[in-house]
Amino acid sequence: MREPTEQELIQTTVLTLPLTEASAKIRTGPPLDDEEDYAMNVWAGVVPLKLVAGEPINDPRLPEGIEVPEYARNYRRS
Repeated sequence: MREPTEQELIQTTVLTLPLTEASAKIRTGPPLDDEEDYAMNVWAGVVPLKLVAGEPINDPRLPEGIEVPEYARNYRRS
């Protein structure tokens, strides 16, 4: 990687944000709602999310003849 130019540094903002409090809901399996919630006429469930690597896309300015390296071609997230 190259060092950023002076102009790039001027145009870049670095933000630090102290986290004094954070929250996350992490669990597996179906929802565990209160019994009275099941009487309500609303959907309950889980929308699974996953991160998937796609096919490598060459930079349009890449000179001809430069192949996608194996590490990029065979990248898989574990």
